[in-house]
Amino acid sequence: MAVKILSVDDEMDLELLLTQYFRRKIRKGEYEFVFAHNGLEALTMMLKHPDIEIILSDINMPEMDGLTLLAKINEMRNPALKVIMVSAYGDMGNIRQAMNNGAFDFATKPIDLDDLSITIEKAIEQIEYVHSMQAEHQQLESLKTDLAVASEIQQAILPRVFPPFEDLTQQIDIAASMVPAKDVGGDFYDFFRIDDEHIGFTIADVSGKGVPAAIFMAVSRTLIRATGLRGITPSECMTYVNRLLSAESVDCMFVTVFYGILNIHTGEIVYCNAGHNPPYVLKNNGKVEALPMSTNPMVGAVDGIDFQQEQLQLDKGDALVMFTDGVTEAMNVTFEEFSENRLEETLSTVVMHSGQEIIDTVKNNVSTFTDGAEQSDDITLLTIRRL
Repeated sequence: MAVKILSVDDEMDLELLLTQYFRRKIRKGEYEFVFAHNGLEALTMMLKHPDIEIILSDINMPEMDGLTLLAKINEMRNPALKVIMVSAYGDMGNIRQAMNNGAFDFATKPIDLDDLSITIEKAIEQIEYVHSMQAEHQQLESLKTDLAVASEIQQAILPRVFPPFEDLTQQIDIAASMVPAKDVGGDFYDFFRIDDEHIGFTIADVSGKGVPAAIFMAVSRTLIRATGLRGITPSECMTYVNRLLSAESVDCMFVTVFYGILNIHTGEIVYCNAGHNPPYVLKNNGKVEALPMSTNPMVGAVDGIDFQQEQLQLDKGDALVMFTDGVTEAMNVTFEEFSENRLEETLSTVVMHSGQEIIDTVKNNVSTFTDGAEQSDDITLLTIRRL
């Protein structure tokens, strides 16, 4: 594409001078000149040729002078449009005013065309730089839009209606929350009816951050839900999902998972902890007890693993509180972590509260502790209380 240059000057011989001097670049299609003889004509020409990128403007012209034209061009707020002012050497006051008002450069009459050629080339370099910055800005804006949509999609695939099971509101209380550290996150939670007696539930944390973690999160959640709905045991579910994820894992990504199945009537929970933080049981007698540490590896890290499962009894009034390490590893401005001890202290104050109250209290305490420090990891919680 030729660089389009508008020459604005009431001296007619300048048109012939420019076309003769730059004839080779014009023939090669590098430059294209258009001409006007005062500021008003220049504005009209700019409407006809919106792709003009360089303006050579005399200062002293009839009807509209160069300084007024420069002011009109500034109102367009086009950083890729460069104005080179032209005037007599003795007119340095107006030239200085033009430079102070945003002109790119200047040339003095009689024009040294070799020097003008260098000035135009310098302007073209600046124009190309502006165009590249504008293209990068558009790409960033497009990426921001895509991330915003991805965030909405990610939140939409997580259950958000509480209580989730209308026929069980007198038997169980389920609440959950996921706050990503970036636009999209790698944590997720889920729960679903397996049959009339059993509910499957899971909380998980994908390695890494951002878009790759979000994609791995969506795949992991789908596999766990689809496999869990078959009604197989938690250990069988994790063994199967691990085999699938290990075979397709990119960049050695993995996910820590706590997956359990609750018997609605008896309160028995059979679970498999695949490298995840041990949840806490809030007992109806006021005690806060952590489940044993996991002996299973993360899901997707090593193929051919047979995962083991455990079980626990959730008595009436007991609650199971699951979380990701974004809670306990949240840091304040002095890089001190919230820690399991602070989480246990927080939970001890809300032992008999509702699931949503438990989550809100933990999140508020973490926020107070971090005191404005940037969130470094996703913060996710899932609670199940047997009523």
